[in-house]
Amino acid sequence: MTRTRAALITGSGRNIGRAIAIHLAHDGFNVAINGSRDRKACDAVADAVRATGRKALVVMGDVGDKTTCQRIATEASAAFDGIDVLVNNAAIRPACGFLAMSDADFERVMNVDLNGAVWLSRATLPGMIARKWGRIVNFSGMNSIAGYADRPAVSVAKHAAWGLTKVLAKEFAPHGITANIISPGPIEPDAGSDPAMAAHIHGQASKIPAGRLGTPQEIAAVVSLLCGAGGGFLNGQMLQVNGATQT
Repeated sequence: MTRTRAALITGSGRNIGRAIAIHLAHDGFNVAINGSRDRKACDAVADAVRATGRKALVVMGDVGDKTTCQRIATEASAAFDGIDVLVNNAAIRPACGFLAMSDADFERVMNVDLNGAVWLSRATLPGMIARKWGRIVNFSGMNSIAGYADRPAVSVAKHAAWGLTKVLAKEFAPHGITANIISPGPIEPDAGSDPAMAAHIHGQASKIPAGRLGTPQEIAAVVSLLCGAGGGFLNGQMLQVNGATQT
């Protein structure tokens, strides 16, 4: 019996992560859904995955904690006999000036936005190597490309994630594994988004030549390409999915 491949997507209870989970389920992947707080939202995504005929697992946990990352990977791997696709989507983006930022603030962002991807990659790569196939998709953003004065820790972490991606791509390509990073432009927020943040995002539409925000489904479609049959030679790349946004 042919084994069904499985994907682990962090931060997949809402918005981009949710769209990725559902899209990959339609592509034929079983899906492990992760969130740090909203179990109800994650359960709803799991129901949507199961509606496609695929299996779903909800594994809650904070990816900013190393031990928790190991548990998340272990539970997801046990449920699906291994993880073939790792999408490191979870992130926090606190606004804080450089001099006002405490060491604890900086470390927290680095743990969630960068180290979580490192820890989960280390936990899932051995299985990918053994199966001679794997896909790692990281997330960057306008923070790393333009550098935002009010989010210094985010800019540093997301830029480092780009470096991590290139390292993984080169080291593990001989094992049939690719690693790429997506840099989304302003994306339509969901109904549960913070009103101030939603207003800020909508204000970015004027910077986009198309005059509209991107959608979570458009980001999910790019992840689908990277994880599908046509994505095997896309490796070590940053894909800017931003509608030609002016940074």
